[in-house]
Amino acid sequence: MKALMLKYQQLFRYGVIGATCAGIDFVCYSILVLCGINMFVANVVGVNVGILLSFHLNRKYNFKVTDNTLRRFIIFYAVGLTGLCASSIILYLTVDIWHFNEFYSKLFSIVVVALLQFCLNKFITFKTTTDNISEEI
Repeated sequence: MKALMLKYQQLFRYGVIGATCAGIDFVCYSILVLCGINMFVANVVGVNVGILLSFHLNRKYNFKVTDNTLRRFIIFYAVGLTGLCASSIILYLTVDIWHFNEFYSKLFSIVVVALLQFCLNKFITFKTTTDNISEEI
């Protein structure tokens, strides 16, 4: 059981950080939508706030890498923009096409995008040179 926990602790930390940042994203989005801002504009603002906070927290507390910060940020931000595109497509489909509630649709998009971004960030953004060595062995 302990080995299993160790194996998935990074995923767990990513989930906690992701949930925190997603919560902030959702709050920003909700406030802006309730103030009459277009849901796509609100989505851009919320996602960007989430990306910035998530990069800092994941770099420092989860993946614990301090080298190549600018390079990693650019990659992380590109991953975040990929998530923003996916989120916008989900919002378009669920709200504009299928007429679901924009708040439930945003929550659904957060879950889908979080899974996509974890994979991209783990294997691209925060990949360390020791990861490369262990894969070669």
